[in-house]
Amino acid sequence: MNPDVVYLLGGGALLLAVVLPTALKRAAISAPIVLVVVGALIGLLPMPEGVDVSPMAHRAFIEHLTEFTVIVALMGVGLALDRPLSLRRLGSWRKWNAAWRLLGVAMPLTIAAVALLGWWVVGLAPAAAMLLGAVLAPTDPVLASDVQVEGPTPAEEEQNLEEIDEGDEVRFALTSEAGLNDGLAFPFVYAAVFLASVGPVTEWGLRWLGWELVGKVVIGVLLGTVVGWLLAKAAFRAPAASLRLAETGEPLLALAAVLLSYGVAESLGGYGFLAVFSAAMTLRSAERGHEYHRYMHQVIERLELLLTLIVLLLLGLAMTNGLLRNLPWESVVLAVLLVFVIRPLAGLVGMGVRRSSCRIGDHVLTRGERMAISFFGVRGIGSLYYLAYATGQADFTDQQVLWSTVAFTITLSVLVHGITATPAMRRLERSREA
Repeated sequence: MNPDVVYLLGGGALLLAVVLPTALKRAAISAPIVLVVVGALIGLLPMPEGVDVSPMAHRAFIEHLTEFTVIVALMGVGLALDRPLSLRRLGSWRKWNAAWRLLGVAMPLTIAAVALLGWWVVGLAPAAAMLLGAVLAPTDPVLASDVQVEGPTPAEEEQNLEEIDEGDEVRFALTSEAGLNDGLAFPFVYAAVFLASVGPVTEWGLRWLGWELVGKVVIGVLLGTVVGWLLAKAAFRAPAASLRLAETGEPLLALAAVLLSYGVAESLGGYGFLAVFSAAMTLRSAERGHEYHRYMHQVIERLELLLTLIVLLLLGLAMTNGLLRNLPWESVVLAVLLVFVIRPLAGLVGMGVRRSSCRIGDHVLTRGERMAISFFGVRGIGSLYYLAYATGQADFTDQQVLWSTVAFTITLSVLVHGITATPAMRRLERSREA
């Protein structure tokens, strides 16, 4: 492909990424759908001989690109959430009950169901099946913007800052779930890696339970909280005026928080994804009604948009250049079941399937709201990162099937959830108003 054509296509795709979020705001189609389709169309153009666009051929690049995309998105999610979470107040924890139910019930059920189907239906080895379940279980903070909260809400001067809260429990549940489950899926990815590289569970089970499942989670949360607290202290209340970035409105502090919290946590053995989200939540809790949070969220949102553009274009490009060539029909069945059956049922079990209404914190969820929360478990870029990371840590059999299955599932989720999100959320809004 001529380099001039690459610039032309790149510029056109970037223009689409800038225009689409506003143009499609009220339409029953999402920007990720268009970007994947554009990438697929670009992939149909003649490629230079010998060029391999398969993610398996560029595993390390895909790992780091998707890794950075996810941590940027996690910072955006943490800054966007208006609802406080105080570790010392039980009432604050109760207001996050929707997230705890999705994390504690829906995600483990999804991992188990996908792993079982991967082994029984697709015919994967146990380690590969376990990896597939861990990879496809977490929802995505990147591609789920249509069903997430929009951003920080500044408080009025006379309003109590602690009262700032999301009134839309559906959007809050999906946003908080996406912010937390990307980090909490890591222990199960490590379980698959150990199963492939070390051997039976008896050889590594206790170490995994104590360190990967508990230790790294605690370290990640604590370190992220410390980094966020220090940055907030400097930005809002530092003695030196040059350090009080909230007064100057310099938004790049958010990007510094991303890199610092992730780097510190990973260097000291914690989960960086949880550290970034914890840092964002802690930073957001300082001067909660301050306009500075909106500035930081906006710069993170722009960077996330650019990174998402690159990832989705590459995904579409790979799909029309042989990525789906090794996709068995059993994987298609698994993907359809995950999107339409497994995640919705797991979510409903977590949210209380038999009740006509359910109290979550201060909110009473109708059956329609719980169905929306259960259905919109968007799969996305985090799944690509986990797969790239795990296949670099251990030698999994059926890697081609794993990549094609994950790519097809993400594409199906982008299409189904992208088309249904706008009308579904609009219907819920009308129902609440009525």
